[in-house]
Amino acid sequence: MTTQLTTDYLIIGAGASAMAFADIIISESNATVLFVDTRHKPGGHWNDAYSFVTLHQPSAFYGVSSKELSKGTKDKVGLNKGMNGLASGAEINAYYDDLMRETFLPSGRVQYFPKCRYTEDGKFVSLLTGDEFSVSYKKLVDTTYYNTTIPSTHTPGFDIDSSVRFMPLNDLPSINSPVPGYTVIGGGKTGIDACLWLLENGIEPDNITWIMPRDAWFLDRKNTQPTPDFFFDAIGAQADQMEAIAESESIDDMFARLEKAGVFLRLDESVWPKMFHGATISALELEQLRRIKNVVRKGRVERIEPHHIVLQEGDIPTTTDIVHVDCTASAISNLDISPIFAGNKISPQTVRSYQPVFSAAFVAHIELQYDDIEKKNKLCKVVPLPNHDSDWVELTYRNLMNQYFWSKEPGLKDWLKNNRLDGFMRLVASVKFYEFEKLKVLNRMRKAAKPAIAKLKQYRASLGTE
Repeated sequence: MTTQLTTDYLIIGAGASAMAFADIIISESNATVLFVDTRHKPGGHWNDAYSFVTLHQPSAFYGVSSKELSKGTKDKVGLNKGMNGLASGAEINAYYDDLMRETFLPSGRVQYFPKCRYTEDGKFVSLLTGDEFSVSYKKLVDTTYYNTTIPSTHTPGFDIDSSVRFMPLNDLPSINSPVPGYTVIGGGKTGIDACLWLLENGIEPDNITWIMPRDAWFLDRKNTQPTPDFFFDAIGAQADQMEAIAESESIDDMFARLEKAGVFLRLDESVWPKMFHGATISALELEQLRRIKNVVRKGRVERIEPHHIVLQEGDIPTTTDIVHVDCTASAISNLDISPIFAGNKISPQTVRSYQPVFSAAFVAHIELQYDDIEKKNKLCKVVPLPNHDSDWVELTYRNLMNQYFWSKEPGLKDWLKNNRLDGFMRLVASVKFYEFEKLKVLNRMRKAAKPAIAKLKQYRASLGTE
């Protein structure tokens, strides 16, 4: 027998974006919400993250709008010293669990079905009992659109000989005896985390080989701090970015200017990065990573054999005693863009660069405030997730255009200023008329904005993305 249910918003998934979306629906309307999620607890991929994972951005603007995640303190030790705290995976999991149990469910307007798989047409089934459910709903919210992948459940895209010691970075803390060396495979955020964990736990940098198919541009985390004492870093970096774009003569020149201004960082100043995933890094972390000299730049791994690793551009030696750490999972495996609002279906995607939870909350607010789908999609133009370095052009252009349209929309500016997931609106709005140095920074940013947008349009045309 099929159990019949009803709700206003049927949300597929209960991860970070789903929770941020639902939080706005619950806070700003009387609508009802029903979650269907394959995992046993809310929090999505955080449930399966490696034990030493932390946020790469300050906790102050992560989570949901109505509930603070940050402790309001700065780190006193470690590689993030002096900056706003980065929540650990355990803290984030507890945060979402508490949110569901203490806020969402007690509201009486939320139904939650963990360990269930959505099939189609409002139907889902329990993975534990096989019980079937059918939901009558007004809107379907698919927060699984990006198809996030994680190291612990990722299948590598290369062959591995059975004699090779190979593991996801989740398993690093389980190692209890010395090994002759570690080979970290992957140059993204998880690769960075694996290398830093090894260094912080006393592994000599010469005992680490880092296979990096592509070097990446990084963002300086100091420039992402949303508190007043970092105004000249955070807002100053935005002004520097505008000026670097406006004054540049080519895309490469723009990146060089962004690096010179301290907006971008890179691992090796002799290697021009070809990747940009929006990873943030501190100066102390970068200093540690630069201690690793055995960086292999021979393309992607094709297979790992007992005595050598075959890459696209050559082989390197290895042994069966070396621990090979898989960091090749891509956080996002679906980079296609589709309209966020389509009929009675909503597919939350990023409408601000690097900010999926803010974006989900914003999409929910627009859903509640407007009836016309064309208007909703105009205000929620997707800011595509980047992969290649040149993707930064499109990402930045769309981000700036969204900010422009939002600034023209009645009431939206106040919502942004009062929403805690917006890391910088309040910082800008807090500037007093007598704070002349801060006003100079804001004027620099405003003055460079139009020329920067014009230059980005020019670069988009050269890339064929207009």
